[in-house]
Amino acid sequence: MKLLITGAYGQLGNELKSMLESGRAEIGPIDPSYQHAEVVYRDMDTVDFSDMEKARACLYTVKPDVVINCAAITNVNACETELDAAMKANAILPMNLAVLCQELGAKLVHTSTDYVFAGDEPTPRKEWDHTAPVTAYGKSKELGETLVRQCCTKSFIVRTAWLYGYVGNNFVKTLCRLARENGKVKVVNDQFGNPTSANDLAYHILKLAQTTNYGTYHCTNEGTCSWYDFTKKIMEFYQVPCEVTPCTTEEYPTPAKRPAYSSLDNAMLRNTVGNEMRPWEDALKMYMENAKQRGIFA
Repeated sequence: MKLLITGAYGQLGNELKSMLESGRAEIGPIDPSYQHAEVVYRDMDTVDFSDMEKARACLYTVKPDVVINCAAITNVNACETELDAAMKANAILPMNLAVLCQELGAKLVHTSTDYVFAGDEPTPRKEWDHTAPVTAYGKSKELGETLVRQCCTKSFIVRTAWLYGYVGNNFVKTLCRLARENGKVKVVNDQFGNPTSANDLAYHILKLAQTTNYGTYHCTNEGTCSWYDFTKKIMEFYQVPCEVTPCTTEEYPTPAKRPAYSSLDNAMLRNTVGNEMRPWEDALKMYMENAKQRGIFA
């Protein structure tokens, strides 16, 4: 088996790399067939996959059996003004990969987001629910999903949310830094979703990639909470004194509208390869313990 991982040096790409090298996730061992896999890692800094000719040259050189696309622009606020950049990274890039995977007969795993939903429903969204993005980021990611489905028959679209990992910036690291520097934080308490471990997500992506269960999947840790609830739990595990104050979305305006409720239901996982995503509190606790041991919060 030959894998090509694009966006290889971000949060998710690094988890996949670590997992493929060690043979283990925090959940448990990955399938032993990956022990013999040849893996090629590429990032946008080395190959601009939104340029079809550059993407073609890379894929026809590598000739992968599976492409896992982790590349995206995920700065939600920046996407509101950098519309062409969002279009290229979040829609054109996955379309190019989908076209080339179809030509080569390769599988494509494309990662997406909870932002494809409007966030105005009071229950967790299933894969069959209507998408209605309200931000430029969400619209660019929805278009990317559509183009992948149209261009590649062997495709998996994996939506996730509130992602954190050991490499790169994320909400958990930011809140821990603010706790150290300021001793107090104010966090919105009227936006709800699923905190998700990049390690758990990577594990399930590798599970899916071995199958022919093509389609759209939700992949988030189990349980729903607000950003305030998430922060309180982060501080409980971090064990650094910090005053956490709740606030409303109106008190914390942002250029891009945040979904009020973007919790996802892993229904497709549950009914195909199995949903082993941990409760979000359990995954976060292990992450915090490991991060402290590695000196990530120093």
